[in-house]
Amino acid sequence: MPVRRLGPGRSGNLRAVLLLRNADVFAPHPLGLQSLLVGGGKVLWAGRCADLPSLPRALAAATNEIDLEGRRLIPGLIDGHVHVTGGGGEAGFSTRVPPVPLSRFSAAGVTTVVGLLGTDDVTRTAADLLATVYALREDGLNAYAYAGGYHVPLATLTGSVRRDLVLLEPLLGIGELAISDHRSSQPTLDELLRLAADAHVAGLMTGKAGILHLHLGDGPRGLDLVRRALAGSEIPARVFNPTHVNRRKALFDEAIDLARAGCSVDLTAFPVDEGEDACSAAEGLQRYLASGAPAERVTISSDAGGCLPCFDAEGRVCSMGVGTSGALLQTLGTLVECGLPLEQALPAFTSNPARLLRLAGKGVIEAGGDADLVALDETGAAQTVIIRGVVHVRDGKPVRRGMFEVR
Repeated sequence: MPVRRLGPGRSGNLRAVLLLRNADVFAPHPLGLQSLLVGGGKVLWAGRCADLPSLPRALAAATNEIDLEGRRLIPGLIDGHVHVTGGGGEAGFSTRVPPVPLSRFSAAGVTTVVGLLGTDDVTRTAADLLATVYALREDGLNAYAYAGGYHVPLATLTGSVRRDLVLLEPLLGIGELAISDHRSSQPTLDELLRLAADAHVAGLMTGKAGILHLHLGDGPRGLDLVRRALAGSEIPARVFNPTHVNRRKALFDEAIDLARAGCSVDLTAFPVDEGEDACSAAEGLQRYLASGAPAERVTISSDAGGCLPCFDAEGRVCSMGVGTSGALLQTLGTLVECGLPLEQALPAFTSNPARLLRLAGKGVIEAGGDADLVALDETGAAQTVIIRGVVHVRDGKPVRRGMFEVR
């Protein structure tokens, strides 16, 4: 892809002002062929190529131009469920998954992640999670986290989860609290309501999402605890955010009913074998949209860095995989191949999680919005990735990596 210098500004990662030409923009709604001017981490201007304003000489001298040659340009993907410190550990210490490096996200078109703790909230600590989020930010990624983990009482930094949420800026809510799973601490209804209330009130105080992100296991109780919480309290439905809801087909049907009641539900882009009692994320999104449930209340995440274990009847791990953020673009490609228009598939990866997580300026392409942008090649892979106005991937290859990644 041609990259033409217009002035002497910086080289390398193109930190100066960027002019993107000939982009087929999906914002996520289709806008057609446009040019974009990017600077200071924001989209400064977007419009028809013929309407590009003349740049002042000083600005033009610091501007780099990238011709996208008609490639589709989409908002950066928001991966709302990521084990940034690494997950796993269900089959011994040797099964602890390593932390996920920067380029694993950027090369997959992911520009924003939300980290969390899973089964292991003992050797993986709240402090480690927060430090990893800060490290990813220093590397140029948009990174946030959830407070707590699988188990009650929650792992905290200040001794109070509500205090953590109010005082620690990167923390958006509580998660992933496990229910209907043999690995959970089997929280009671009262415990669930107390945590949901803490998340909600902290959100009110700070303007954060204030949600309770719930891991759903294979247990037969499914979403019963959430239904009882909605029926027996004044807590808004939007606070309850179940994930992995496509792991069983009956659970997925429950989730659609919850979405109609006001919850946002999250599908996981994990592999599904033929004949398995589960829905792939692509199948799940198509079924969800066909059901008539509110289109803005469904998201798709990857579980990147987390182990994907299978258990026998006695709860022992019999096989294990590892989630990857690359599953998001793969799922998006599958949806498009199945005939779902790109503009209908994209919100579950972009504008919907941005709305749920209250990340202003993200999940869309518009003047004044954050310059988190992904240009797709003809196969649907990430050809160019820009995060906060900085090029991280060019011609399909990372040009910016984390401190300890092999160059």
